[in-house]
Amino acid sequence: MKRVTDLLLGIVLLIIVSPVVLLVSTVVFVSLGWPIFFTQTRPGLGGKPFRLLKFRTMSNQVDAAGNLLPDAERLSRVGLFLRCYSLDELPELLNIVKGEMSLVGPRPLLMEYLPLYNETQRRRHELKPGLTGWAQVRGRNALSWQEKFDLDVWYVDHRGFWLDLKIIVLTAIQVFRPRGINMDGHTTMPRFKGDEQP
Repeated sequence: MKRVTDLLLGIVLLIIVSPVVLLVSTVVFVSLGWPIFFTQTRPGLGGKPFRLLKFRTMSNQVDAAGNLLPDAERLSRVGLFLRCYSLDELPELLNIVKGEMSLVGPRPLLMEYLPLYNETQRRRHELKPGLTGWAQVRGRNALSWQEKFDLDVWYVDHRGFWLDLKIIVLTAIQVFRPRGINMDGHTTMPRFKGDEQP
């Protein structure tokens, strides 16, 4: 049932936001150049990898040694705006239509985190990753890693139609009242290092 809902809503949302997608594509191309999209392998259901699709928010600037500059220096003004209003996430609707993601579920993180999870944290992969989730509407990136994982696992245990509907409504509200975009002192979420980190 959830797959049918994801597919139908994913297609409808893609149609509705297609003018926005076209506009954002143009703005990203003008400000950051090609490619327009950022793709990265992320773990899906059961940790199975898939290619996540997002709009680019960072430049590809490198230092004299050819290494990428820190995120804070590469994040563009356009990129910051897109992240603030979650517009960079719109291409993930294609991941939903393809069946790799769900509208609601734990957010897909990095493949390199998989060996670092404890048994409880690993349960977040019992479901497909989501475009939005319980952790996103309860604090987003202002939360610590442990708080995020606790909320993800809580969702796994309490998932259902009405909870999903509540999360979707709260997400829509957050789009227009963005909060928790970044953790204090960080442009992007600090990397997860396992249970030993604070």
